[in-house]
Amino acid sequence: MHWNWTLSEWPNFISRASELDSLERRFLLASGEVLGAVRHVGQGDRDRLQIELLSEEALRTSAIEGEILDRLSVQSSLRRHFGLAPDTYPEMPREQGVSAMMVDVYASFQAPLDHQTLFNWHHMLLAHDSGLEVVGGYRSHSNTMQIVSGSAGRPTVHFEAPPSARVPDEMKALVIWFNRT
Repeated sequence: MHWNWTLSEWPNFISRASELDSLERRFLLASGEVLGAVRHVGQGDRDRLQIELLSEEALRTSAIEGEILDRLSVQSSLRRHFGLAPDTYPEMPREQGVSAMMVDVYASFQAPLDHQTLFNWHHMLLAHDSGLEVVGGYRSHSNTMQIVSGSAGRPTVHFEAPPSARVPDEMKALVIWFNRT
């Protein structure tokens, strides 16, 4: 199988913006409606909405990686990070980490992306995980990284990542692209 990073056009893929026009218009219209509605609610409701939206994003982001987080713990941690009256619900390490990252993303979304920011987010998410060689940096091991499902005897490889030696250059290109767009 050919992985995206092995293709000759990597990472310069081409898309036709015209194919996304109708989706973009719908998104902008819905965004405007939401922004208009938010202007007419009180600060307490705005705070609750902010916590709800960020906790939903944190839960969905984590679910992509197979992590199922406790919603109330995420919300309690977000409330504490924003200086709101914290709940008495216990905050667990994974929930604290993803909440810290979401608050940082929320507070710094206009700042240019850099490697140190990515490392900081990685550390926030995984500081509690003692099984990792590197927390807050790019991987450097020689093992092949794959996304696999199925049984041990019949695995299905869904994706194979570039070798560790390529990661710093790939991430440099990503950061440049992100800041340019």
